[in-house]
Amino acid sequence: MRGDRLLSILLLLQSQGQATAKDLAWRLEVSERTIYRDMDALSRIGIPVIAERGKNGGWSLLEGYQTKLTGLSETEIGALFVSPSEQLLDDLGMILTSEKARNKLIASLPSIYRENAMNVWERIHVDTSSWRGRKEKIATFEVLKEAIFTESKLKIFYQRADGIMNERVVGPLGLVSKGNRWYFIASKENGEIRNYRASRIQRALPVHKSFKRPENFDLGDYWRSSTKDFMEKLPSYDVLVEVKPDILPRMKFTDRFVQIMDIGDHGEWVPVKLSFHTEDEAKGYIIGFADRIKVIEPKELYDVILEMAVSTVEFYKNK
Repeated sequence: MRGDRLLSILLLLQSQGQATAKDLAWRLEVSERTIYRDMDALSRIGIPVIAERGKNGGWSLLEGYQTKLTGLSETEIGALFVSPSEQLLDDLGMILTSEKARNKLIASLPSIYRENAMNVWERIHVDTSSWRGRKEKIATFEVLKEAIFTESKLKIFYQRADGIMNERVVGPLGLVSKGNRWYFIASKENGEIRNYRASRIQRALPVHKSFKRPENFDLGDYWRSSTKDFMEKLPSYDVLVEVKPDILPRMKFTDRFVQIMDIGDHGEWVPVKLSFHTEDEAKGYIIGFADRIKVIEPKELYDVILEMAVSTVEFYKNK
């Protein structure tokens, strides 16, 4: 792209001091005529390029001139202006700060890149919230954030999914957003690193003890590894079913842990293999489609679904 080439010329002149059109053409794999046109373009947008004739001549920048952005290509600059999630910025208290920072960055860009950056800003928006899910209330979020940056130990009171309250002292390592949920990453006193759903931390109290962050700990690498381990350890319950073709779109559009493993040829009934975590999850999902889906395997699940259906009919008959 021409914008990338113009920035490359600018950086080459800034680092080398002077270069001939022939040298620039060779480095950038274009013709000398193209280099002359690029120099004219740089001059028109206010970049002080100077041509010196003669045996030791060449192109250079006016003494003292420096680019405001070094080493960024046009696409790299564009990536900086992809709209971040407003919900996550709001959680972090950074909405106004982020907008001000991007305005300052826009103002610092050479004019040849400003329009492209604005186009990205105005045309791409990221929204991590779900359609129906309500925002989780995190009572201790400010305490967690402060502890992360001050490297202060915390005593947390964490409510597990089964309702049991745990109390422990941890060393804060970071916060990770997964979809529209926040997870608090911290190390236990034995050094084991654990993930805590931030909304389940009912209280968090600073502990006046020193905490040394593990050397070379990378939050992104840890989260990717942790997520992979979590998915691999999940229980699996596979079911072979046949479904009516009209419900296939609904089956594909789900935020549950169900995974459609395979879809056979379309006919009156379409064979589909489903993968759930548990039998209970499979029962609730399948019975929700009523007579549009039927279980083939395992046979015991077929019997359970039939019993559930009969029980439901009897229940409503007696109402």
